Amino acid sequence: MEGISDIRITGIDERRPPRIRKEPYIDLCFRLSHKAPLDWCQDFTDHLSKTDFPVTIDADECLYIETWVRTQEKIVGHLQALKKAVVDCNARYIEKIQASERDKDGDIDALARQAGPQGQLNRLIAALDFSD
Repeated sequence: MEGISDIRITGIDERRPPRIRKEPYIDLCFRLSHKAPLDWCQDFTDHLSKTDFPVTIDADECLYIETWVRTQEKIVGHLQALKKAVVDCNARYIEKIQASERDKDGDIDALARQAGPQGQLNRLIAALDFSD
């Protein structure tokens, strides 16, 4: 099973090879190892929105990073920066999930500390053993 930490850039989108435009710039479309969650894609593009070369990910596919550079000499450096950005985004996403889980655990603990019959019920439910 593929997880968030497995997301990485694996190549160029074969359907959209790099193209030199007359403006002058070079369109690039990198393929991710597998489809990323929508909120991962939004976080990725938000963090890269102020870079020299804008980066987008189609929200429907969440599988391709679209970007551009001005010259061929910039491609290798840009790819390295994108690879690092993917690793950083993976770490941020995992941290958000862990923080959310900690918040849920804190909510359950707070319910268990309530007084009266509701607190007693909450403690009983929190102590239930669902293992086999």
